[in-house]
Amino acid sequence: MRLVLFDLDNTLVDRAEGFRRWAWEFCAEHRLSADDATWLTAADEDGHAPREAFFAAVRDRFTVKATVAELLESYRRRHPALIPAAPGVLTGLPRLRSAGWRIGVVTNGNAEQQLATLLCTDVAGLVDGWAISEHEGVGKPDRRLFEIAAERCQAPLADGWMVGDGARADIAGGRAAGLHTVWVDRGREWSGDEKAPDHVVADAAGAIELLLE
Repeated sequence: MRLVLFDLDNTLVDRAEGFRRWAWEFCAEHRLSADDATWLTAADEDGHAPREAFFAAVRDRFTVKATVAELLESYRRRHPALIPAAPGVLTGLPRLRSAGWRIGVVTNGNAEQQLATLLCTDVAGLVDGWAISEHEGVGKPDRRLFEIAAERCQAPLADGWMVGDGARADIAGGRAAGLHTVWVDRGREWSGDEKAPDHVVADAAGAIELLLE
């Protein structure tokens, strides 16, 4: 029995598309413009901007009456429902399981929001387990989060795989956990100090096909 661990955001699910949808909804609710939606997407920094700082900037720019805490709570409730599964994931994961793979998810982020994303995208029912950093008290690239996910999947880390779009959290973290690594490039070139991944694919569907070869 072999194990593959997937990152969630922008790997198994299209977090970027979900955010774009949220930005358009926010602009419609507050009677903002298309340029404002573009600003929101840029300020989000592909999800890397700290949420409190992001919503503080949103509140200041658009003179929104809601507090930062209220904006963040509303976002965390709504955003998961707008995120689609990445193309090929909902059909590809069952193929992996049929081929004898155990499938896990390792993700950093807010526990409630990440769990809602797993459920809303239907990914939750297609994997054997998951480990969410906030819930576990440890995050990628720490080896322990990978170990927790493997335990939930009832599979050993040895000779397992890690698939994700993050150079440090997913690829360097997966390598440190003793896993083969697959980087989802999302149209980017590999750069930086991290050692290159074992394989590079365009998306999660490409990673699934690689594992099924």
